[in-house]
Amino acid sequence: MKIAVLGGLGLQGRAAIADLVASADVEEVVCVDTAPDGAARLGGLADLARVRFVVPEGAIATVLAEVLTGVDAAIDLLPQPLMREAVQAAIATRTPLVTTNYGKTIADLAPAAEKAGVSIMTECGLDPGIDLVLYARAAKQFDAITAIDSYCGGIPEPKAMAKPLCYKVSWNFDMVLVSQNRDSVLVEDGQRVEVPAGRQHDNPFIHQIEVEGLGRLEAFPNGDAPHYAGMLAAAKGLQRSGRYSLRWPGWSAFWAPLKELGFLSEDKVPGVGASPREFLGRLLGPQLQYGADEKDLCVMRNVFTGTQGGRRKTVTSDLIIERDLASGLFGMSLGVGYPASIVAQMLARGEITEPGLLNPLLHVPDGRFLDELARRGIRVSETTSWD
Repeated sequence: MKIAVLGGLGLQGRAAIADLVASADVEEVVCVDTAPDGAARLGGLADLARVRFVVPEGAIATVLAEVLTGVDAAIDLLPQPLMREAVQAAIATRTPLVTTNYGKTIADLAPAAEKAGVSIMTECGLDPGIDLVLYARAAKQFDAITAIDSYCGGIPEPKAMAKPLCYKVSWNFDMVLVSQNRDSVLVEDGQRVEVPAGRQHDNPFIHQIEVEGLGRLEAFPNGDAPHYAGMLAAAKGLQRSGRYSLRWPGWSAFWAPLKELGFLSEDKVPGVGASPREFLGRLLGPQLQYGADEKDLCVMRNVFTGTQGGRRKTVTSDLIIERDLASGLFGMSLGVGYPASIVAQMLARGEITEPGLLNPLLHVPDGRFLDELARRGIRVSETTSWD
């Protein structure tokens, strides 16, 4: 197989390439990135004899079309604004593609993908991604699901915490801040409840959960819970659901007053040329970098409650991914790059063939996917309790 990684020298792209090169079935990886020092950035991570570097020159659409014409599948890890061009190139060349970005932003391209007969797997990373496959797995274990609580977050290990944020950057910090300007939707008592971005860090749904080995973590709303629950036939009678980001306690108390004062505003400040949110990213990002000996932790928990055979049942899935200090790859990078690589290889082998805009919850075989994650050292633990 030949697989292209678009944006291959970023944090997630490097993890995806390392995984692809480790696969005996992958003959060549085409790394597309604007950085000219690809070999140096991948040094020690991959067999560079199997990696071909492409540095785009000219119109990005033309470059993408040329690259995708010669591969069996592609992974889109480009900056989010370029997602549409990547998907359009995949449709034009009929090349299966995996993207980790939200599918709703390109929903209008679904008819074109279906007409071209090409599979475009959206939302295939960590969150969304792994969690959605766990939704599909859980749905098989219930007659009816009445509650879904989903948690995920990237945090520093305890020894790497730095006051006052207790946070360090294992992802694009600008996108972390952008996510704090995102409205959330929950289900409470069977009713849709909207939490506007301005109240993300000041609302009654903020709570804490206990994670073995770590202690208490803070959860705050950050996603569209009914959108995903609505994909599950077993969850038609859903009474409660929320999607929450996880941080060390104190996160919301820190950001609530700053948000109220406009520090996360996207409006440009006159005479400055940047918004407060952009300024904060530039100011804080460099101060929140991990040391070479410090680990990030990706913590995920999904709790499903419902009935089976007339009895009340709860299934809890837990996952922690930590940084690999030997390679330097962050837990966040592994949690995004590995799922994208696994599914890209499934597409290239023809194991997933349905055309159109696809979603891991509906179109990724959960058993095979989770087995592949476990083979890479990422294991989901699952517990079941009955009332």
